[in-house]
Parts: sequence; structure tokens; C-alpha cells
Amino acid sequence: MAVQIETTELDGVVILTPDRFTDARGFFSETYNKSTLAKAGIEAVFVQDNQSFSLASGTVRGLHFQSPPHAQTKLVRCDRGACFDVAVDIRSGSPTYGKWVGTELSHKNGRQLLVPSGFAHGFATLVPETVVSYKCSQEYAPQAEHGLLWNDPDIAVNWGVNTADAVLSDKDAVAGSFANLKSPFVWEGSQ
Repeated sequence: MAVQIETTELDGVVILTPDRFTDARGFFSETYNKSTLAKAGIEAVFVQDNQSFSLASGTVRGLHFQSPPHAQTKLVRCDRGACFDVAVDIRSGSPTYGKWVGTELSHKNGRQLLVPSGFAHGFATLVPETVVSYKCSQEYAPQAEHGLLWNDPDIAVNWGVNTADAVLSDKDAVAGSFANLKSPFVWEGSQ
């Protein structure tokens, strides 16, 4: 696997772009290789794959995270359509606590976002019929599941989606506020 790795302003959140080998049939791309990523310092071991299909443009899923010991690192890609994918630093004591980064993931660009544990994750679909897939380092644990309101003004993610037009689950529409977050994550640099 050959992959370009771009760092972001949030330590640990990286954008991966695997090489594509194109010919008259289309393309081939190795989207995950544990050894290649380990050589780049990415040690996550993935145990579960998830996929979501969103009918409408402007569907927002997130901001989600699981608390320890079920905290998840996620490797997210868009298999069809396009989405704006976001990671929010929720590690207490981090110099970037409450800050976010986002990038467009699409079938066309082949990019992936690595979201380590200690970050809330979400995405907004940019076109109808978008398919997003992601690997998780821990299995889904409903007792450890938490969420932050997607349009929380203290985080101020620029989703490119009007609040009135956002398509949300009932759970995401009433997620918690960032101001009331009692984060279960502590930035390693503050110890």
C-alpha cells in the first residue's frame, strides 16, 4: 500500500490518500494495510467495519464518541457520493480542546480521515445517496455511546448545511452541549 499522509492542526487526526492504479476498467486501491500504517506510526487495530447510506444531501450524522474502555479510533472513507467529515478534540487539557478539523471525503478523491479516540466524529452528506464506511478499533457499545450537538455554537463547525435543512436522527437532534461535556478523555501531554 502506498499512501499519502497529511497532518492536520489536531494532533493525531490525519488525512490518508491511498494510491489508485487506473486503467481502462477503472481503478484499484488498497484502502487499508496494517503494516504500512504501522510504519507511519498509526498503530490502531480495527475490529469492526460500519457503513451508512444517506438518501438526502445535508444528512448530518454526529458528533459521536464512545467513552473508555470502549473508546474508538475510526478510519473513515466515502465509497459513494461525498461528505464533509469532521473531528472535534474533546481531550481535557489539550491545547486544541474544542477545536475541529474537517475535510471533504468522496468516492472521487479517495481520501480517508483517521479520527483517534479522544475526538468526537461526524459528517454531513454533500450529495444525495452518499455511502460512508469506517473501520473502528472497538466494537459498538451502547452504554458508552455519547454525542454532542452537531451545530453547537461553542464548537462552531462550518458544515455547509443550514440548520433548517439538516436531516438528523432524533438522537442527534437532542445531543448534549459542549459546555456541559464532562470529557472522559485527558490529553497525554498534560500529565
